[in-house]
Amino acid sequence: MDAGFFIEPQFGFTYEAVRELTLDAEALGFSHLWVSDHFFLRPDEPNTDCLEAWTLLGALGQVTTRIRLGTLVTSQSYRYPALLAKMAAAVDVMSGGRLEFGVGTGWKEVEYKAYGIPFPPASVRVGQLVDTLEIVRAMWTQERATYHGRYYSVEDAVCAPKPLQRPHPPILIGALRPRMIRVAARYADAVNFRDFFMAPARYGAMLDQLRDACAREGRSDESVRKTHTTFAIIGRTRSDIEAMMPEVTRFWGPATDERLRGATVGTPSEVRERLAAYQALGVSQVIFLFPYGRERAMLRLIGEEVLPRLA
Repeated sequence: MDAGFFIEPQFGFTYEAVRELTLDAEALGFSHLWVSDHFFLRPDEPNTDCLEAWTLLGALGQVTTRIRLGTLVTSQSYRYPALLAKMAAAVDVMSGGRLEFGVGTGWKEVEYKAYGIPFPPASVRVGQLVDTLEIVRAMWTQERATYHGRYYSVEDAVCAPKPLQRPHPPILIGALRPRMIRVAARYADAVNFRDFFMAPARYGAMLDQLRDACAREGRSDESVRKTHTTFAIIGRTRSDIEAMMPEVTRFWGPATDERLRGATVGTPSEVRERLAAYQALGVSQVIFLFPYGRERAMLRLIGEEVLPRLA
């Protein structure tokens, strides 16, 4: 199991903060850095910074050398598919072939409304994602791509330069509901069940759905990399953890205590035990989301006390 680090730019990070945290993660042995794809946190907080995901990844590719860079996940409908294919290919080239292409349907309706982007029903957004995946893969692998889908089409579309990774950058699909799991079974190189508070038992049930969907597609689920994003609170002692809880509750709201039962909370030894349960299910990559403002200390604790002892 290797480890990734997830940043939500919508929480208010400056570019300088993201850059320094990414460099810390790379130095500590984290293999992946992921950012969410949003435009703002809440309409009533217009002065909270939110860096755009793809320009941010392009910049981080210039200051890092090893860590892989991905979106968790980009919204297919925020950018027309052909443009998204071009942007992602450019990031892969500029980073030396380190892109992880995480993609999903999009869900944050308030952003769609604010930016004048149509927000159709979920069934339509899933269909749009399928068209997006077909177009992106074709543009990455063919000299000229032609595809006529139900929602999106391209005609002799070119993508030069092509991504450096062959046949294309890994496609990670964020899935939670049955239809999206079926889409992941057909198209994904990796899957992420989009819930930061998913306990091992529920993760195992999601894997059962994925196995069934892969079988219907005639592929083994072993060909799909299993990733898990977990909200994590780590402290050297239990008293350190308890001292953080009021701050965490204020940020995540009144249901925090219930949600944290599915999170990764504990001392380094307790975190290792929790991760072992996911590893036993076949998770090959854990992605940590830490409480905002506590990232640097928790990165170091994970890097020094947990990662060296993961199998």
